[in-house]
Amino acid sequence: MAMKWAALQDAAAAVAALARLQAEPSESGIKDFPGAIREASVWKQELAQQGIEDISAVMETGIAALIAAHSRGSDSVPAARALWEDYLDARHALLSLVN
Repeated sequence: MAMKWAALQDAAAAVAALARLQAEPSESGIKDFPGAIREASVWKQELAQQGIEDISAVMETGIAALIAAHSRGSDSVPAARALWEDYLDARHALLSLVN
């Protein structure tokens, strides 16, 4: 899970760049999520695993669409900001599993 979580954070940084937003400083709650969720109950671990899979699928598709739009010369900033906001909401929901 830690590798998938790290990859998701890298994807989020790419979306932030496409949205022309500053990357967030790495907070300990975000960095420590994989370790914290390992200490949670099994149902929370399973929910976290599924959540990471779901967010990753959305981010992968969204980034591909943003890159395609950008390569055609379209303004992809509004769409990137929408994806960024969706990511933040989903990440907040996952982090609430350990808080």
